[in-house]
Amino acid sequence: MQPVARLIPTLPTASRDLLGTVISFVLFLVVLPSWVRIRWSTRHPWKQLGLQRSNDAPAKRLGLIFGLTSAAGLLLLISLISFAGRWAYWLGDTGPGQWLNALLLCFGVGLAEELLFRGWLWGELTLLIGARRAVPAQALIFSLVHTRFNLGVWPMLGLLLGLFLLGMALATRRRLDQGSLWGCVGLHGGLVGGWFVLQAGLLQWSPQAPLWLVGPGGNPLGGLVGILAMGLLLGVQLTALARAARP
Repeated sequence: MQPVARLIPTLPTASRDLLGTVISFVLFLVVLPSWVRIRWSTRHPWKQLGLQRSNDAPAKRLGLIFGLTSAAGLLLLISLISFAGRWAYWLGDTGPGQWLNALLLCFGVGLAEELLFRGWLWGELTLLIGARRAVPAQALIFSLVHTRFNLGVWPMLGLLLGLFLLGMALATRRRLDQGSLWGCVGLHGGLVGGWFVLQAGLLQWSPQAPLWLVGPGGNPLGGLVGILAMGLLLGVQLTALARAARP
């Protein structure tokens, strides 16, 4: 980020990029309430974005726990298959620093990205193209933003599909949680933070670990196991949503 580079020329490039991202997100947070209040015609912007509800403490806890549990279930499934196929073995070599980084990724990245995609973007798309089309549209944009396009055609398509299913599952999670974002934060952040700590020293994967298991580019959502798990989670949540809508 050029402004940061000029202000702090001695800062390493990776730290500069991170600092630039943090500054951009802080500016986004400053502008967001006024934008939502005016554009969405609401007096309660944070409530509309999914971060505030009346008497929401139990709902937040339950949603967050469900999201974290779902993320842990997927990562446990990948780990167990890796052990069974002898594609990974246990190291258990993690310290406080790795666990702190995992927590920061879980709640930092999880909250920031869910506020951006399932909060602001979804709301904007609903205004522009309607509620029905906004759900798959936000998932498609989410998958395109996070996909690496230098992996080859089939790995890229697998990653696009897995991320699209995750985007759909996150949107469905928010609808099940009556507009609260905390279940989405738990699921998204749990996947990011959990996968980090697994790779940071809990497990050691073999170079022969198949792509259908660990996914392309080190992202398990693009593998067959991740795609099937996300599809199953989405199906379960859609069924629960349909049941909740019945009189």
